[in-house]
Amino acid sequence: MADVISIAKEKMKKAEESLQRDLGHIRAGRANASLLDRIQVEYYGAPTPLNQLASITIPEARVLMVTPFDKSILKDIEKALLASDIGISPANDGNVIRLVIPQLTEERRKELSKEVGKEAENAKISIRNIRREAMDDLRKQEKNGDITEDELRGLEKDVQNVTDKSVKNIDKLADDKSEELLEV
Repeated sequence: MADVISIAKEKMKKAEESLQRDLGHIRAGRANASLLDRIQVEYYGAPTPLNQLASITIPEARVLMVTPFDKSILKDIEKALLASDIGISPANDGNVIRLVIPQLTEERRKELSKEVGKEAENAKISIRNIRREAMDDLRKQEKNGDITEDELRGLEKDVQNVTDKSVKNIDKLADDKSEELLEV
């Protein structure tokens, strides 16, 4: 019985973490190393994550600096950055690559804020699906005679409390990111 709730809680936590990762990829007009998390560089014939091939630092508020561990792959890193969907042109000086993050326009900020809302809604849908699965499992247990009807009601309340807490966390993450985006 408590297993159902702990499993649901764990799944909801993963949904929150997934949202946090997804929101980290939305750029807010300031440098954030997580913008480059999804970049894959062709290294000795195998796609390799950029953060395994170079150190990524933030020397200024709107600049990301990529310093490869092996200078011979500088061109490959530049090529991967150009091919990516981050929309920032890399500046290669022969030793490091600098990515200057442009200031966002008001219109773009609002678009990104809507995107944050969509991501948050998708996360809430996941949370509600997890809640439904947990409730179904509890009802099956009650039907099989493993728990009583009174226990079922109490456990359903517990599942709902866990769900409410998770939805509140998702709302907070989304609000924080929207605030960050709309901040000039």
